[in-house]
Amino acid sequence: MRATQIEQPIGTVDAARYREDGYLFPVDVMDAREAASYRSELETLEQRLGDSKVGNKAQLNFPQVIFRFANEIVRQPRILDVVESILGPDILVWGGTFFTKEPHTESYVSWHQDMRYWGLDDEEGQVSAWLALSPVTMANGCMRFVPGSHRGEMVEHKDTFATDNFLTRGQEAAVDIDEDALVHVELEPGQASFHHGRLLHASGPNRSDERRIGFAINYIAPHVRQTVAKEDFAMLVRGEDRYGHFHHVPPPETDLADAAMAWHNRILTSQNEAIYDGVDAGAAV
Repeated sequence: MRATQIEQPIGTVDAARYREDGYLFPVDVMDAREAASYRSELETLEQRLGDSKVGNKAQLNFPQVIFRFANEIVRQPRILDVVESILGPDILVWGGTFFTKEPHTESYVSWHQDMRYWGLDDEEGQVSAWLALSPVTMANGCMRFVPGSHRGEMVEHKDTFATDNFLTRGQEAAVDIDEDALVHVELEPGQASFHHGRLLHASGPNRSDERRIGFAINYIAPHVRQTVAKEDFAMLVRGEDRYGHFHHVPPPETDLADAAMAWHNRILTSQNEAIYDGVDAGAAV
């Protein structure tokens, strides 16, 4: 199927089309040279991290809290302009994850709906941006969307805890998917997609010779509340927070600083209360 095209300037994005389809892409966020520079920074910092665990399973969670370059990305004006057209002028970053698939590996993401597990009380008060820092193709496991699926009911999910599934619980939506109706979200480095948290989406394994690197950024409006975890955290990146429902996280002053890592641990521990809600403690990975 044909992707929804965004005409420039980004500030005039058709939010009504997003609400109809549940997604928008491709959006040109930065040029290929800037994307390559950010990728280089990521890979340098990955070397510094070594075997240190900074997320659930193979995820690299909340990089905007511990990496300066990731903090720059979540504040990128061209991303925020699209988010503002959907959520309004006041914007918080609630979550962020690097999903990196190594060449010729079996890592995948099963069909799921994000809002089923986030514990947030307003399904219309959020949107996820997904920025490509490498070529993203069908061959290396691009996302796939079910158009319009955000307008239906939240579907039942089952936990599999499958080893190769990137998702925390290996959660899978109990739904039949029409393969002919899918949209394949292929992106060039520096392009982004945007999707609704109730939209059914998935991605396959990387069968190519190149890493597939994507930065998923979860934006919310300040009026949204966390209803499962005892406390929650966010970064204000545009406008004002008149509600105070989230602890405000400061941007990192240096990469992997002790203070930033302490914030990261607090956030991961808290949000896992919502993500793993209803799961036996021994099953969480």
